Amino acid sequence: MSSGVAWLSALQRAPGKVLLDAVCNHLNLVEGDYFGLEFPDHKKITVWLDLLKPIVKQIRRPKHVVVKFVVKFFPPDHTQLQEELTRYLFALQVKQDLAQGRLTCNDTSAALLISHIVQSEIGDFDEASDREHLAKNKYIPQQDALEDKIVEFHHNHIGQTPAESDFQLLEIARRLEMYGIRLHPAKDREGTKINLAVANTGILVFQVRAFRPQLSSLGDGKIRVGSSTLIPCWVGRVKTSDSYFM
Repeated sequence: MSSGVAWLSALQRAPGKVLLDAVCNHLNLVEGDYFGLEFPDHKKITVWLDLLKPIVKQIRRPKHVVVKFVVKFFPPDHTQLQEELTRYLFALQVKQDLAQGRLTCNDTSAALLISHIVQSEIGDFDEASDREHLAKNKYIPQQDALEDKIVEFHHNHIGQTPAESDFQLLEIARRLEMYGIRLHPAKDREGTKINLAVANTGILVFQVRAFRPQLSSLGDGKIRVGSSTLIPCWVGRVKTSDSYFM
């Protein structure tokens, strides 16, 4: 016990990367660069653990803070992921994002995603088993309205292995507008509330508006990816601390 306490004490003085590496080693995870650690700061805002700074300077009260291991970087093509374990962890992240309303999509896409999750968890289609499983497990809000469609889609996945189901889940999810988008509250130079998100195309900045967000950069009011300029757009609905993006 004392050696464990000493190790934890030393870990708190270490940079964040030491903790992330320890988690990856515990999971036998090779492709750890896609993942990160997040925690609520003293203002209850979820932030990333800085891998270069000492942990003790970031987490003020470690005994009262839950640090979460999550996907941080989403490649545009999930076939870039080499390890089955990595794909499994990505599938778990998609599942969690669906349940929390972070990954928004239309009803058909939602039902198809859930049908692959069900195939991965309970295997081949059996209507009674499907409906019992869906009654006990809620994968998205308002799931009951999609139950018939989920069961119908699940019937098409007979013979599909859990690994194949995870692959199909990621194939569908990567085409969604909000795939891999994690909003983080911030303020621009004028003090205007914004939300930042890291995507495979670069850093996105959402201005908080009651009617819709506008994309901009911290500098000249535009986001540029290469020589392109992103125009204001929105798909779905995400709740912030102040309003809904529509």
